[in-house]
Amino acid sequence: MLRHLSFLLLATMLFPTLPAMAGTTNLQNMQAAYNGESNAHNRYLAFAKQADAESYGEVASLFRAAARAEEIHASNHAVVIRSLGATPQMQLVAPNVKSTRENLQEAIKGETYERDTMYPAFLKQARAEGNRDAVRSLNLARLAEVEHAKLYTQALQNLGNLKGSASKAFYVCPVCGFTTPNLNFASCPSCFTSKERFERVA
Repeated sequence: MLRHLSFLLLATMLFPTLPAMAGTTNLQNMQAAYNGESNAHNRYLAFAKQADAESYGEVASLFRAAARAEEIHASNHAVVIRSLGATPQMQLVAPNVKSTRENLQEAIKGETYERDTMYPAFLKQARAEGNRDAVRSLNLARLAEVEHAKLYTQALQNLGNLKGSASKAFYVCPVCGFTTPNLNFASCPSCFTSKERFERVA
């Protein structure tokens, strides 16, 4: 019970406009995911500006790449919502921008929550309702968040060496939002989209 309450508290802090997951339908979850990804897109763009202002060029590039990925997730979720006969809805919340170190810590919390708690719960409900499109959209987003959490953690651990760094190219899958600094594969590890289609973000 305490663990459940701690998850809900974390969700409220990171995603203030998300509804409680308990008892929700797949459509409600898709709306919550769409809203969460839309806010993450907005938040990461603001974090990128702060990183640039603090001369963390590489970190700014990472935030911009992740913002593009979240935009792709939101777009994918919107398609599912429309297929269910509803209109995608979001409520943008003004980003709480702090130092780049704190912003990375906040981003790690958000990605970890989506990876470990939100998306697994939403996937369970989508499978229970037999919605394959929702399962695919949610799972692809979750896989991308796994990589985002890794990239943010690496950036935080190496932050001292990234002061004064220039912008760096990251590559984002236009289908699922998988984000990577290296195109050392023939196709996307998550959705098998050709690497030639990946978008370069710096």
